[in-house]
Amino acid sequence: MKSPAYIGRFAPTPSGYLHFGSLVAALASYLDARAAGGQWLLRMEDLDPPREVPGAQTAILQTLENYGFEWDGEVVYQSQRHAAYDEVIQRLFNHGLAYACTCSRKQLEAYQGIYPGLCRNAGHEQKDAAIRLRAPELSYHFIDRVQGRYEQHLGREVGDFVIRRRDGLYAYQLAVVLDDAWQGVTDIVRGADLLDSTPRQLYLQELLGLPQPRYLHVPLIIQPDGHKLGKSYRSPPLHGQAATPLLLRALRALGQQPEPALAGASPQEVLTWAIAHWDAKAIPRTPTLAEADLH
Repeated sequence: MKSPAYIGRFAPTPSGYLHFGSLVAALASYLDARAAGGQWLLRMEDLDPPREVPGAQTAILQTLENYGFEWDGEVVYQSQRHAAYDEVIQRLFNHGLAYACTCSRKQLEAYQGIYPGLCRNAGHEQKDAAIRLRAPELSYHFIDRVQGRYEQHLGREVGDFVIRRRDGLYAYQLAVVLDDAWQGVTDIVRGADLLDSTPRQLYLQELLGLPQPRYLHVPLIIQPDGHKLGKSYRSPPLHGQAATPLLLRALRALGQQPEPALAGASPQEVLTWAIAHWDAKAIPRTPTLAEADLH
């Protein structure tokens, strides 16, 4: 039986500008898709307007273009997909698979991130409440193409998890599963900080009868003090004039061996070389120390 064509995606969040860690994730997903002769989609995960930085969406698209990335089709915006998310939430709620939760953050502080089921059988109305999905007392595992086998017991290690927040905003776990299936994504390449989200997504895929993509989680880029590069911590935005040297640094962070002659190449030429020489098996499993001066 012929396997489906490769469809990959990059899904940035406009809560800030792209930084070097973002570039590594984008580059890995782009090269993996293009080396397989597949499509590379772009999705803006604009689920949280209060945290969105004005102008970030435009800046993200411009940065990707400056760095030579070319995506297939139109950009998808999660802010335009609310009706699809709500339809699934109502279905899960009506079938008793999800319920309303009125717990405050303060009430849950003592439980170290594992929801203890306080509202599970309370029968609250949805108004002014979060919606939680009942987590099964089961382990979910998958084989990551870089990280190997990863397993998590949802009941013990996560508990019932939020699929719509108390403020009415939709949760990442639900939206990403629905959108990946809707777009026909076959391969998800993203940062290892999302590794522990995957079992929840596997459960949602199973519950909703959706296909399970292949996964590849690339190592995080960390600072010398151990903090990961991110929008909230010492992570300068990418600048167009530094595209070629930063693409080469990102390739090295992914275990690739770019030729010295590429130092004088255009971003498009770097990407063309990288697609032809892409080796996902060379990606390191452990976090990579950031090189200095990532501006």
